[in-house]
Amino acid sequence: MNIKLVVVGKLKEKYFKAGIAEYAKRLSRFCKFRIIEVPDEKAPESLSQSQMDNVMDKEGDRILAKISDREYVYALAILGKERTSEEFAKELDKLTTYGNSDITFVIGGSLGLSPKVLKRADTQISFGKFTLPHQLMRLVLTEQVYRAFMINEGSPYHK
Repeated sequence: MNIKLVVVGKLKEKYFKAGIAEYAKRLSRFCKFRIIEVPDEKAPESLSQSQMDNVMDKEGDRILAKISDREYVYALAILGKERTSEEFAKELDKLTTYGNSDITFVIGGSLGLSPKVLKRADTQISFGKFTLPHQLMRLVLTEQVYRAFMINEGSPYHK
């Protein structure tokens, strides 16, 4: 099984890198886990709607270039479907049972994901209505993927 995160921007904070590295190490017994960073588009504070659309479009092209047709894609989106950890674990288990061995999660830039990335996604997932830094979201998502594997193997980790 292959799990990939396609994310916009570079991760600079050492404490996030350390947390993600720990969960990536733990995940190595279940899957091949990797993170692909695509460059973010520089965007000043105040942009018109067309400028924002242009930024998201360019980032979207970079994201889509890293996704193949065979991958099952989760787009992280505030309007996506919220799931419990248990529901998420069942969903991942069902995907792998029915032949989806390449699963990709997409985290957009500060303006969100372009419509074409959302269209390509097989599903949208939300971690709630809170606004979280995208760097923190990488860590939270990596932990939840690990938690899903632990739930599916009946580990007490989830308790």
